Amino acid sequence: MTTPSDRGIHLSTIGAQWDSLRVPAAGVHLDSAAAGRSSRAVIDTITEHLHAEAAHGGYVAAAARADDLAATHAAVATLIGHDHGDVALVGSAQAAIRELLRHWRRPLSIWVCPTEYGPNVADFAHHGHTVTTLPVADEFGHVDVAATEAMLLKRPPDVLHICHIGSRTGIVQPAAELVALARAAGVVTVVDAAQALVQIDSRTGADIVYGTSRKWAAGPRGVGFLSVRRSPAAPPLVADLPAPAELESAEAAVAARLGFGVALRQILDLGPVSVHAGLSAIGGHLRTQVSAVDGWTVVEPSDEPSATTTLRPATDADIDVWHVRAHLLRNGFVTTCAESWRSPLQPAETVLRISPHLDVTVGDLDAFVDALQRAHPANAAPA
Repeated sequence: MTTPSDRGIHLSTIGAQWDSLRVPAAGVHLDSAAAGRSSRAVIDTITEHLHAEAAHGGYVAAAARADDLAATHAAVATLIGHDHGDVALVGSAQAAIRELLRHWRRPLSIWVCPTEYGPNVADFAHHGHTVTTLPVADEFGHVDVAATEAMLLKRPPDVLHICHIGSRTGIVQPAAELVALARAAGVVTVVDAAQALVQIDSRTGADIVYGTSRKWAAGPRGVGFLSVRRSPAAPPLVADLPAPAELESAEAAVAARLGFGVALRQILDLGPVSVHAGLSAIGGHLRTQVSAVDGWTVVEPSDEPSATTTLRPATDADIDVWHVRAHLLRNGFVTTCAESWRSPLQPAETVLRISPHLDVTVGDLDAFVDALQRAHPANAAPA
């Protein structure tokens, strides 16, 4: 069995510590944007609570962990800059936005980033909302903040919805700047932090934030959150929403919620600033490496402050992304083939998404780059 020390030097100063908290991966996990690898403590917490439910009854076991469940709310709130009483735990990020839309009964005008998540766009349309895509400042799809400010002065929308980091690429939108502009214009702000939570600083000042446990937080699948910041000056779209206790189903996977709390407290113990810096450095290192691989173009700029790197086949390359992803998986590298449904407001293309976490080593990425190079048709082994 491969141990962390066998795989080489970690790219982050806290990488070895993050690695030591987890069971060894069966290969190289480069897919945290899909689902992160939970720590032993998260797994043990979930397992122990399931035993407690069997021994004492589900509701008795949950009541005994009330303080720990409250700590999960508090950890979410700390990472997004809300109060612990703002947070409701739900089944997923998608469940969170759908619960929100269920309470907004009238048609709204909603502005979104060009990197908006596809299922969100479909949900907005399903509820009769009018969607406007914000202008971009560059070839990468970053929102043009100055142009957005000018639009807000003319005719502000009801809601500004910001997908902080999209599902298909590692492009980071200027969420805090956009939130500040929208707030000054009296516009309700919502941030989709599904990919952002833990990967980058998610304290944007937004009225509403939602996300998931299973990605960069490395919690279990099946837990999400919806947090609504209320104040005496909150607009009706915010003030009229139900209290967190009403948004949060009492019938839930309590063990998973407890596991989520453990995962977040491990992040807080390591220090969010160190985690963000480590992941950003990993993304920069990886983009430099893969930029030299034949047949591919890196989607993000080299200094994008995220760990997610995406590759598109060069226009003259005979590359099938799905075949490459399958080749990598056979060789022990877990990645995602990210199709255009993930960001339908951008030009349609399928990309290879690579999203390593803090446990990745120099050796892991060297081996990945070698496998990726060998996946090119010109370098394939003869039959």
